[in-house]
Amino acid sequence: MTKRYLLPAVWMLAGVMATLLYLHREALETQVQAQSMATPTQTVAANSQSTFPSRSPAPVELTPEELANIRVYEVANRSVVNIDTQTEQVDPFFMRRMQGAGSGSGSVLDKQGHILTNAHVIENARSIEVTLASGQTYPADLVGQDREHDVAVLKIEAPSGELYPLELGRSDGLRVGQQVYALGNPFGLEGSLTKGIISSLNRSIEGRTGREMKSLVQTDAAMNPGNSGGPLLDSHARMVGMNVAIATRTGQNTGVGFAIPANRISAIVPELIEHGRIIRPDHGILGLREYTDRGVKIEAIRPGGPADKAGLQAIVQLEIYRQGNTVYKSRTSDVSRGDWLVAVDGKKVETASDFLAIMDSYNPGQTVNLTIMRNGREQDVKMTLGEG
Repeated sequence: MTKRYLLPAVWMLAGVMATLLYLHREALETQVQAQSMATPTQTVAANSQSTFPSRSPAPVELTPEELANIRVYEVANRSVVNIDTQTEQVDPFFMRRMQGAGSGSGSVLDKQGHILTNAHVIENARSIEVTLASGQTYPADLVGQDREHDVAVLKIEAPSGELYPLELGRSDGLRVGQQVYALGNPFGLEGSLTKGIISSLNRSIEGRTGREMKSLVQTDAAMNPGNSGGPLLDSHARMVGMNVAIATRTGQNTGVGFAIPANRISAIVPELIEHGRIIRPDHGILGLREYTDRGVKIEAIRPGGPADKAGLQAIVQLEIYRQGNTVYKSRTSDVSRGDWLVAVDGKKVETASDFLAIMDSYNPGQTVNLTIMRNGREQDVKMTLGEG
């Protein structure tokens, strides 16, 4: 019985093996055909003697945060310019002229070619050139500047198609911890983007004129020489400030940078474009003396000015008079004399910067109420402002 069924079993086993061999051959032919359709790079890699397996380029995978960074850069970078200046100064010791060069950043304001930057970027410049993100360079003229606020507006004659105005945002809604970006040309490296947060608001630093610059935005976004005049951007690529200074002992970034808030820029720029300067109200007070524990005292008053006409008194008494064609000036000083400034229209005055900042909020022709202290008694004095 066993021998009867052995032969059919052998034939069945042989049939199964033949089928497996046929399927294996078909698989090999299919693999060869697939290899012949591979890209040239893949084919070379397969035929090479390299011990490394062939790999196709990996797809770029970006996080939402990275995509946000890229969007800010691609939207704003075409609006940021590089500013180069040739400067000339007089050596006060040898009385000779010295040539120099400087650079900074700026932003395109409109299709008419107005460029925003810091006043100190173009200080002492005898020629100014603006290079757009496209690489095109144009000579620039100074339209107007305000050194106290460190803001300047330039103008270039460039085709409107090459100009991409940067959207100006608002700074009154900024929050500490909010993400911001600094874009500019540090060390002449154009189109450099750094990122950080708003570290603080309403910071005050001493400006280049000696007057305190108030209500600045502080950020840890890296800034270096050349970033001055460039924009501080929010995550929607809107300019919320203009980079103006860094706190440093080495001249390079230490993580403490400052920007002029966008709301102040919005108020200043139209006036600079129209008048070339900020028309400030004239109060006629030439000097203020600060006492750490007592406040601010009027040091000098211009004869015939608004303060003089209002009857205010100063430590230094100036007199200007004419005899014939000769103008004479006299000066007497008495520290026991002089009014203390207490408030302006109810706004308290504790420093000279307080008084100047309050005065900037008025227009020529307006009348203000000064609260002063004279001879130990507080009193109010009306003063009509002139045009400075």
